[in-house]
Amino acid sequence: MKNLLKHRLFWPTTALVVLVAINAIARPAFIKITVRDGELYGALIDILRNSAPLMLVALGMTIVIATRGIDLSVGAIMAVSGAVALQIIAGSEDPDNLGVVAVAVVAALVVSLLLGAWNGLLVSVVGIQPIIATLVLMLAGRGVALLITDGFITTVNSEPYEFIASGYLFMLPFAFLLAMTIVAIVAVVERRSALGVLTEAVGINPEASRLAGVRSRGIIWGAYIVSGILAGIAGIIYASNIKAADANAAGNLIELYAILAVVLGGTSLMGGKFSIAGTVIGVLFIQTLKSTVLFLGISSDQSPVFFALVVIVVVLIQSPQLHKWARSLKRSTPKAGAPRDVEVAA
Repeated sequence: MKNLLKHRLFWPTTALVVLVAINAIARPAFIKITVRDGELYGALIDILRNSAPLMLVALGMTIVIATRGIDLSVGAIMAVSGAVALQIIAGSEDPDNLGVVAVAVVAALVVSLLLGAWNGLLVSVVGIQPIIATLVLMLAGRGVALLITDGFITTVNSEPYEFIASGYLFMLPFAFLLAMTIVAIVAVVERRSALGVLTEAVGINPEASRLAGVRSRGIIWGAYIVSGILAGIAGIIYASNIKAADANAAGNLIELYAILAVVLGGTSLMGGKFSIAGTVIGVLFIQTLKSTVLFLGISSDQSPVFFALVVIVVVLIQSPQLHKWARSLKRSTPKAGAPRDVEVAA
């Protein structure tokens, strides 16, 4: 039992299960799943579908944080990616053509890769602090997206493109299946090869890794490229969901939610050890909490306060220092019926 309590995924999983249980008790329809036309519907299915963009962004953030970095530009990359894809589709004569949609998606991913490579260049080659390097693109990226769309919200009606966010495959939302497939691929690459060990080594001590022969510069650069590509895919899904490219709303504050999901999943912001499974659980917890906020009828102005309070409680529950303090308090508390020391007068 002690080993179970010490497992890094125990407390995040427990928090997610408790949150789902509270919702199920408050509204039994929350866990009800129905089948219509061979497709699954329900609140839980909506959570899975809506979690796809955040899942991808948080996955890329996990790899970056593992190298002792941070990427604040993921929301801006989402905006640019969606703008590129929508402009190509809107400018075509046949938006429903699968080839046109494929070209738009590939172009958006290429641009996202280049933006991620730019972040990696500034961090790994130029030597700029990650928070500053990515802040540059965070501020400029949305301006680039506005330039691409001429300052307007570009809308399209394209069935193949809309399928990315609203389509179903094997009874489940395609967006969720796409996100989980990418998660599985990254997990296999990171955990079934030496890359994961090298990534952790770079995050623990970049200088020592370099002296040991590890190409830390290439690993850090690659982490930002992966983060950029995953943010680009998230931007494509987001634009597909709203059928428009909104440079201001796309990926708004998603970098903060991604960092929060990574931390809730047990990955340290100090770099080194990371947990992909923990990140997935953290994303599902955040998405479920967003659904809870909507159910409780909390206004958009008050929801950040409620969100912050719940997260603080979850983080405190996971805190090793809190567990250590509780154990020391338990040891120092005398058991009932145990003899106490009695002072004897001289």
